[in-house]
Amino acid sequence: MAQSSLLSMLPARLQFLLPAKYRATSSPVVPVVRLSGPIGAVMPLRSGLAMSSVAPLLERAFSVPGAKAVALVINSPGGSAAQSHLIFRRIRSLSEEKKLPVIAFVEDAAASGGYMIACAADEIYADPASIVGSIGVVSASFGFHELIERLGIERRVHTAGKSKAMLDPFRPENPDDVIRLKGLQVKIHDVFVDLVRSRRGEKLNDSYDDLFSGAFWVGAEAVDLGLVDGLGDIRSVMRQRFGDKVRFRMVEPARRPLLGRLLGRRPIGDISLIDPGEIVGTLEERAAWARLGL
Repeated sequence: MAQSSLLSMLPARLQFLLPAKYRATSSPVVPVVRLSGPIGAVMPLRSGLAMSSVAPLLERAFSVPGAKAVALVINSPGGSAAQSHLIFRRIRSLSEEKKLPVIAFVEDAAASGGYMIACAADEIYADPASIVGSIGVVSASFGFHELIERLGIERRVHTAGKSKAMLDPFRPENPDDVIRLKGLQVKIHDVFVDLVRSRRGEKLNDSYDDLFSGAFWVGAEAVDLGLVDGLGDIRSVMRQRFGDKVRFRMVEPARRPLLGRLLGRRPIGDISLIDPGEIVGTLEERAAWARLGL
C-alpha cells in the first residue's frame, strides 16, 4: 500500500506520533539543500562539493511530495570548473523535469564555481555581507626546482609526448606551457561567461567593465550589477513567498554506518595514517577562502 494511503488512514489526532516529514499537512513545503565548501575532490580531511556527493541530495530534494520550490543554501569559494558545471546542469535538468522553481541563498560566499552553481537557480538572494562573483578562472601552483637543486636532488622525467610533463613544479617554468595553460583558461572562462549571460540575461548590468574580470563584490553591489535578485535570508524570503506556515525540509547526506565511523577514526597523535595529499587539500581549501578575505 502506498505511503500516502497509509497516512490518510491514521487519525489526525494521532499524526503527532509520526516524524514531522511524514505528517499530513496543508502547509507549503520547501526542500532545502546546503551546498557548502570548495568544489572538487572530497577527502576525509577536506569537505566539499562534487557531483558524486551532491547528485543524491538533489534527487531527493526534487522528489519531495508537494514541494513548492527547491531552495539551495550556497557557501562556496569555488573550485573545479567541471564539477561546478556538472552540478549546475543536474540542477537545471531536475528543475525542468519536475517543473519546480529553484531559489538560491548565498551565505558567506558564492564565488567562482560557487556562483556558477547559484546561476542554476531561477532567483538568487544574498546577505548584504555575502561575497558574490569572481567570474573567472585561476590556476595556482608552486615551483620547487631551485629548492631540489640546493638539496642535491636530481629530477628525472621520461615521457612519450612533449606536453605530458607540462607545468611540472620540479622543473623551471616553460613559457610555452604557460601559453598553453592560458589558452585553456580562456576557453573555460568563455563557457562561464556564456552560462552567466544565459541565466541572468537582461538582469546583468553590462555597463560595468569588470563584471567578468574575476572581481567579486558584496551582496548590495551584486544586486546593482544584476548578479543577484535581492537581499534576504531563506526564512524571510520563503515566508514572504509562501506564507508564514511554510515548512522547510532539510535534505542532508546519509550518515556513515556506525561501524564505518568507528573504523575511520584515527588514534590521537597518530600521524602515520594521515595522507599528505589530504594535508595539501586542506591547505588549498584554506587558500580558496583566503582569496576572498574570509
